[in-house]
Amino acid sequence: MSSSRLASSLYLLTFALLLQNVLGTDPLFSRCSSNANSTVNSSYKTSLNVLMASLYQLAPVEGFALGSLGQSNQDRPYGLVLCRGDVSSSDCRACAANATREIRKRCPNSKGAIIAYDNCLLKYSDSDFFGQIDDQDKFYMWNVNNVSNPVLFNEKTTELLSQLADKASYNSSKLYAAGEMDLPEGSMKLYGMAQCTRDLSSVDCKKCLDVL
Repeated sequence: MSSSRLASSLYLLTFALLLQNVLGTDPLFSRCSSNANSTVNSSYKTSLNVLMASLYQLAPVEGFALGSLGQSNQDRPYGLVLCRGDVSSSDCRACAANATREIRKRCPNSKGAIIAYDNCLLKYSDSDFFGQIDDQDKFYMWNVNNVSNPVLFNEKTTELLSQLADKASYNSSKLYAAGEMDLPEGSMKLYGMAQCTRDLSSVDCKKCLDVL
């Protein structure tokens, strides 16, 4: 994760579930900030531990929580937890707990980090990233299965994700949408999902989804 204010806020969680679900307990993606080897003062660590515990408790209620904690800019972390829009409170809580434990193991001396699982996302930084689009923390997953008509498949994928981007941005209080589309050939379906962190405006959510 970058500590840059320009690119440090939104982490967009967009999964095109193209005929296949991602399973397992390993994170899909994680990154420590560029200052991962720098010395983090004890006040920052204390504030971060308290903040992470608070977000872990709050996130399962609405599927999203964010906040900051600290007496000064030097010891004030900013963090958020986002759970996938269709997971239960119990699954959200379990994922948030796992993410909290794992990110501290992977980035013990970092002032900023991000980790994503299939069910949730956790992010923190020493810079205020709330309400800003994050265009740097990107990762990609591929379905390795072949399709008989790649051109048509890509067209339908674009069509479905465009519809979901509109729905997630403007017609959902959770900034989340999921859907499916029949493929012309055979009985297969195309599945997709789009989601933004809820600190973004509808306009910025749509802007970010359209770029992807």
